[in-house]
Amino acid sequence: MVVRTTNEIREELDQAIARRAELWNTLAQGSDAETSAELAGLSKTIDELWGEYRTAEARKRFGSPELIHARARTEERLERDSRRVKQAA
Repeated sequence: MVVRTTNEIREELDQAIARRAELWNTLAQGSDAETSAELAGLSKTIDELWGEYRTAEARKRFGSPELIHARARTEERLERDSRRVKQAA
């Protein structure tokens, strides 16, 4: 899996949004099955790009999911050990 930067994703997203606006203008002039199909596919692509963008932002802010899971397991282990020490005392 290739992880793209938020700038790369945002650039593609901006292009897709601009193209979608063009398609909406075309459809405003009259119904066209081909344009409608392209618009539907483009809307799906935009949704996917937003998901990818949010994932990349989260990765940039919090780190990779593997590191987050490792930290959580460490915290859980420390909490269990702390409870054991308290119970033994």
